Amino acid sequence: MDSRPLGTAGDIRGPQVSVVCLGAWPLGGGMGRLPEDQAIATVHAALDAGMTFIDTAEGYRTSESVLGKALRGRRQEAFLATKLSGDHSPEHIARAIENSLRSLGTDYVDLYQLHSPRPEWPIEDTMAELLELREQGKIRHIGVSNFSGDQHREAAGHGPVSSSQPRYNMLFREAEQDVLPACLELGIGVIAHSPLAKGILTGKYRPGHRFPDDDERSDHFVFREGGLDRAWQVVPALQAWAGDHGRDIVQLAIAWTLAHPAMASCIVGAKTPEQVLHNASAADWRLSEPEMAELREILAPVDLGTTP
Repeated sequence: MDSRPLGTAGDIRGPQVSVVCLGAWPLGGGMGRLPEDQAIATVHAALDAGMTFIDTAEGYRTSESVLGKALRGRRQEAFLATKLSGDHSPEHIARAIENSLRSLGTDYVDLYQLHSPRPEWPIEDTMAELLELREQGKIRHIGVSNFSGDQHREAAGHGPVSSSQPRYNMLFREAEQDVLPACLELGIGVIAHSPLAKGILTGKYRPGHRFPDDDERSDHFVFREGGLDRAWQVVPALQAWAGDHGRDIVQLAIAWTLAHPAMASCIVGAKTPEQVLHNASAADWRLSEPEMAELREILAPVDLGTTP
């Protein structure tokens, strides 16, 4: 699988990461209970396919501990990222990184990210804590997630920020307004989360679909507030367009996200080895500018990023 540098700071290129990243939210039960052996097989399939970039978080239920089991004997094959999901107090940061390292079965993580901005804790103090963790060898690179353009600039003013994780996909394009330009300006590598729009861009979920209670999407705003209905103004056309090009809508969603010049990688969740291999097969699809122009016309009626 192709790789790209995770950001640039001046003339310094960041570490190389696979262009498709395995999103481990489903492996911890975020989309419903998953047998542990199936989750482990999914991780192994990703590594075997060259999808060596793996992303998880403190807040992803049992995801970190499942990954720890899956990576026994294979830790050095993975570029492993996790996120600080709780508060940014020094006490919580110290406790959270130790918990993550223990669960993941490692003594360092390649990328440690702030899961969301927490304005009640000054970013300069939070960055100082992360820089101290890096000095201790517990983390190697620092990233942020769900930050605005200005919040990126503020964080980068207090230390090197290697990566950003915004929501970005064909249906949620708000990151194009200020987040992606800020990352290009600052040399921050972008790792898009939700390229499949919580599954809407698989084409499997039609208007009126209801998820089981143990699937976190059952209470997600996009399904709660009519987003699926709006999305279906364009999803059938996207399915047809992908089919005309010998692909499917999942592969199209991944390739479209990776086409943005700010993008280092995109995070795609998977629950089975078969899904991993299918997602990985999108990594070599390069959409041309004329093709992107056609897709812009199809997508014009819907941008769910304008909803709360």
